[in-house]
Amino acid sequence: MDLKPLGRTLLRDQAYAAIRAAIVAGTLAPGQVVRDRDLAEQLGFSRAPVRDALARLVDEGLVESKPQSHTRVTPLILRDVRDALVVVRAMHEVAARSAVRRLRPEDLAVMRAANAEFARAVRSRDVERALTADDRLHDVLVRAGGNRAVAATIERYTPLIRRLERQRFASVPGEGSIRRHEALIEACAAGDAEAAAEITATIWSGLDDILPADAIPEETP
Repeated sequence: MDLKPLGRTLLRDQAYAAIRAAIVAGTLAPGQVVRDRDLAEQLGFSRAPVRDALARLVDEGLVESKPQSHTRVTPLILRDVRDALVVVRAMHEVAARSAVRRLRPEDLAVMRAANAEFARAVRSRDVERALTADDRLHDVLVRAGGNRAVAATIERYTPLIRRLERQRFASVPGEGSIRRHEALIEACAAGDAEAAAEITATIWSGLDDILPADAIPEETP
């Protein structure tokens, strides 16, 4: 039995997830040059799945590659984050509007638990826990909405936003986000799809605070 093609696919996906997580967390910093050989060695993979992962990340805008020059983590360009935020906000609105009628009591329980965890993380200034809990809460609506195109778009563009959130966590309206999450959950529990969509838009609009209009950093040479 030949399982090599499946194994390679899994390694490629694992490499992609690991490298993307490092970029979003800032372990691989904006502008940092990356080499497939070095990454493969750190991950314990061959170079082939790492090259596949880097190609995918280039397509998603987290890595850029210049032939005969370098491959590096894309610098943080606020204009790109703004563009991503507009798209992600719209997709979450669609997801919320579609999900409400499909939610089960256990889905609402997951959302409430995620918001409680989010609140604890915000108050302890734990950015990783806060963003993980925030993702868990909104993922309930994305999954329940059942639109694969919406889910794929959110998956693709959210990392661009999360990179900047991690750098500017103090600017994120924490207590306000907790209350808006509570209002969103109550709208979902009441079966009010329009209210859920409107509150979702407000939640994502709150991230405008991390995007100063006059502060678009220049790319590093």
